Amino acid sequence: MAPPVVITDPDDPRVADFRDLKAGDRPVGAPRGTAPVIVEGVPAVERLLGSPYRVRAVFGVPGRVAALDLPEGVPAFEADKWVLSEVIGFRLTRGVLASADRRPPADLDALVTGPDPAAPRRLAVLEALNDAENLGSIARSAVALGVDGLLLDPRCADPLYRRSVRVSMGHVLALPFAVLPEWPADLDRLHEAGYLTVALTPAEDAVDLADVDPAAHPRTAVLLGAEGPGLTPEAQRAARVRARIPMRSGVDSLGVAAAAAVAFAALR
Repeated sequence: MAPPVVITDPDDPRVADFRDLKAGDRPVGAPRGTAPVIVEGVPAVERLLGSPYRVRAVFGVPGRVAALDLPEGVPAFEADKWVLSEVIGFRLTRGVLASADRRPPADLDALVTGPDPAAPRRLAVLEALNDAENLGSIARSAVALGVDGLLLDPRCADPLYRRSVRVSMGHVLALPFAVLPEWPADLDRLHEAGYLTVALTPAEDAVDLADVDPAAHPRTAVLLGAEGPGLTPEAQRAARVRARIPMRSGVDSLGVAAAAAVAFAALR
């Protein structure tokens, strides 16, 4: 590829995608879910390059951008660490960022059904999970442990927000996701498609997660709530099973990201 263009002016419009990233998940006044996807770090940018997302630009410190195998036509920029920090609003330790066009959420019915309506399938369903870093960690575990897609209630954080993508190490870009607009009533769409819905809760009257046999339930959806409050009573009632992860006395619960990884592994 051609050498990256050197940026010396932090106000250069060519790197506008990367300006003031610490301000939030989108520019002031822009609707949610409209800002470019921002990806940090060489491994995550490499995953972006292998994903269906169209790369808009790459920006980093000298050497990092040139080391990437960028497709022809991708605008590439570099700057010293001070100019880079002034553009993005914080000190970047990963050396390189990329921006990409967003893709719309997957079609809900297609994601639930899958390519083969009779094939085994695993989904993760998140309720009011508004911490972007927890969402990214869950997405990373989901991809690693064979979960086929992510379903979000309308209050969840944006899975394509920079912090979600960073914590997922870019793996969230390989995980299809869709929104369940009517919550928790839309869980019936999963039941109609043959899923056992398993609501994770530390409640003493829940069944042991080890008693949920994945072989007997080849289509399973794990429900997870926000850190702290967990799943609402309404979501737990709408699920087919309430399950708990056995723990030592004195520990009331795991963090939601850790609980998700345990459940994904147990229900493979």
